[in-house]
Amino acid sequence: MWGLVPLFWPLLKPAGAIEILAHRMTWSLVVVGIALLCVRRWDWARELLRQPRRLGLVVVAAAVITVNWGVYIWSVNSGHVVEASLGYFINPLVTIAMGVLLLGERLRPVQWAAVGIGLGAVLVLAFGYGRPPWISLVLAFSFATYGLVKKKVNLGGLESLAAETAVQFLPALGYLVWLATQGDIVFGTRGAGHAALLAATGVVTAAPLVCFGAAAIRVPLSTLGLLQYLAPVFQFVLGILYFHEAMPAERWAGFALVWLALSLLTWDALRNARRNAARLAAARDEPVREAAALDPGAPEATVEAVALATGTAAVGTAATGTTPPTAPKEPAS
Repeated sequence: MWGLVPLFWPLLKPAGAIEILAHRMTWSLVVVGIALLCVRRWDWARELLRQPRRLGLVVVAAAVITVNWGVYIWSVNSGHVVEASLGYFINPLVTIAMGVLLLGERLRPVQWAAVGIGLGAVLVLAFGYGRPPWISLVLAFSFATYGLVKKKVNLGGLESLAAETAVQFLPALGYLVWLATQGDIVFGTRGAGHAALLAATGVVTAAPLVCFGAAAIRVPLSTLGLLQYLAPVFQFVLGILYFHEAMPAERWAGFALVWLALSLLTWDALRNARRNAARLAAARDEPVREAAALDPGAPEATVEAVALATGTAAVGTAATGTTPPTAPKEPAS
């Protein structure tokens, strides 16, 4: 759904990008509100209102995602689908860089190489475009910032979207009312079908997010990360084959560098995941071997019970990714 959404925004013309954005913010709250009524989850709202710091972070998240949505809608409807897709290709690299600069995270050598290649790709694309790819950079940095703030807020997908659109709702509705008083609003002037499409921006926003939240608890994180590359791939293909955007040689070179960086990141993440899984398995098996060595003639159930009693700390250590004080620390993911 996220990959095919560039096909939707042009259907809303002649509404401008800002009016479409205002509809998206307004109708998203309506859709999410209905969803929350169905699942009857409201306790989080009272808790959030009693925590001014988290509420302030929600306001920041709402402001950042407003910029992201607005730039994306404008870029698609202005013929910059390929450049918009680049923003979501380089978003993982920007997220990693922000983790280093803002959170003090340490990178493995392959991750450093990927970030360096990504920076080189931006320079190549800036040369190709004759300017920095500002659409891509704004989308990448705004979405990375949004992810960072959401990590601090720590709300579920549906609840988070409800809180953010609640912040956006009054300014968006006020803008639509002002447009109507000026006689410049498109909503309702192009027939019921066009009005329904504008109202459907709420479903287009909420449905992929709800599906993503449901998938996050059902599929391995490594698989989830790989699947997220599908959206910019679809957007890139649509930009070339459907919207017929130009792709000169230097632009292909820039994208090739980005894809190389992402391939390195993916390979490194999968390798690290396998290492962690092997470490966890070894920690679970070690107490069993020790218990069996203490009493080779003991029944299997007794061995497992002794292993459970002596191995809880080891398994817990492996599960949390920590190492004993005497072991060398690995760079953070």
